[in-house]
Amino acid sequence: MRSRRAVSGVLALLAAVVVVFAGPAPAMAEDDYANICESTHYYCANGVEAGLVEGQCMTAGAVGHQTSVCVRYDGDHVYVRDGQADGHAAIAEITTLDDGNIYAVYCRNPFGYGSWATCNFDWAETGSKDVSGGYFENRNQLAADYLWRFSNN
Repeated sequence: MRSRRAVSGVLALLAAVVVVFAGPAPAMAEDDYANICESTHYYCANGVEAGLVEGQCMTAGAVGHQTSVCVRYDGDHVYVRDGQADGHAAIAEITTLDDGNIYAVYCRNPFGYGSWATCNFDWAETGSKDVSGGYFENRNQLAADYLWRFSNN
């Protein structure tokens, strides 16, 4: 006959296992770091750690917290470096105007100060794109510096 204490311990363990497996997977929440990510005109991605950084690069000023952004035009790769130890993840923003609508992709560097992250997007080859670098202050507010414009045409 089992004691009540042993049965209570087993039930507590089972409850903990259910809570762990019932919670959302971390990857599901990672790409939802700002309210704008919920819009159909915006796409948010967390970058993966980057080794080799390629493409045209610029660094944002004080407003963008020294975030560096590089774009490799062939392949639609974006690289973002966190240039300030401030507790905020660095963001690269690429925006375009298509059919009267503004579309944007965001590449977030969640790896901290001094690190590089990369995202591989599939944006339309037509039209011009604006590149900005910065960070999300909170879910509703992006602080970024405009860096440059490019066109694949």
